[in-house]
Amino acid sequence: MEKKRTDDSETVPVPPLRLDRFGFVKQEPSPDGLPKGRSALELEREERKVRKWRKMIGVGGSDWKYYLRRKPHVVKRRIRKGIPDCLRGLVWQLISGSRDLLLMNPGVYEQLVIYETSASELDIIRDISRTFPSHVFFQQRHGPGQRSLYNVLKAYSVFDRDVGYVQGMGFLAGLLLLYMSEEDAFWLLVALLKGAVHAPMEGLYQVGLPLVQQYLFQFDQLVREHLPKLGEHFTEEMINPSMYASQWFITVFSYSFPFHLALRIWDVFLYEGVKIVFKVGLALLKYCHDDLVKLPFEKLIHALRNFPEDAMDPDTLLPMAYSIKVSRCLEDLKHQYDKKNGKNLEATKDEKPAE
Repeated sequence: MEKKRTDDSETVPVPPLRLDRFGFVKQEPSPDGLPKGRSALELEREERKVRKWRKMIGVGGSDWKYYLRRKPHVVKRRIRKGIPDCLRGLVWQLISGSRDLLLMNPGVYEQLVIYETSASELDIIRDISRTFPSHVFFQQRHGPGQRSLYNVLKAYSVFDRDVGYVQGMGFLAGLLLLYMSEEDAFWLLVALLKGAVHAPMEGLYQVGLPLVQQYLFQFDQLVREHLPKLGEHFTEEMINPSMYASQWFITVFSYSFPFHLALRIWDVFLYEGVKIVFKVGLALLKYCHDDLVKLPFEKLIHALRNFPEDAMDPDTLLPMAYSIKVSRCLEDLKHQYDKKNGKNLEATKDEKPAE
């Protein structure tokens, strides 16, 4: 009898991985045991959307700049509604300026990957398996996903030795690699950190994380202005943004947020700049305001790191975020922060303002 049980256990088949439509392993089956499909109406709506986008950008993006000059408000509205997933990689390259960088620097990426060495190589190897570990592309040890991620991060650490490599960069590069080639992902990373279109992000990863400190100061003040009751409660409970919001800025919500929401935020982030991170953060706090103001310290910290599922619905959260105006206030707060920290404003006046 014992032998029979052993034999039975050995022949039990291993169920295949259940993946969502983005390639992440599903943790729990849906209630009916079947993956939730999209309705015919949703699919038809998506196809119409794709056709509009293809007409707007042209073959390979050939009409993009022309359309952007003629109808910038249409472009902004469509991006805020979400870029079709099948076109996302191309559009991200067009709106970030990375496509132009790629064309101006032929052969540079290959040189960085093959012929250069990086002081950060061991750190990158150590962190590779921590980047999107539940995504099928990155799960295989030394597989194509992990190799591509290593190459992009190693190349950037050589390209910009002042920044080198910091762990949070893996989530940016990993997200990009799900939508484009290694070389394309590398140049988009360069466009972001060096500021091809918007304010440079490299300060998020430099020693001391200077831009993270600035953004957290700005966010703290924005909370007090837009949500004064919650800001006061945070003060009473000794809560500051570094306890819950640092990763929002360092990974642009790609670290712990639902992937479908992170993608929608990235669509807007690449087109409008970092102000969308502030807006989404404020919208989350506003949505959960009435619950958060009642919580003591420990429960408050937990809630700020684990927002409820209904708060993470892009069609609810993002319109709320778009309605919050922060641009002028961010600029004023940057000047306050520079003055508070004794920075020479004359030396920085030629820099691009915070988006």
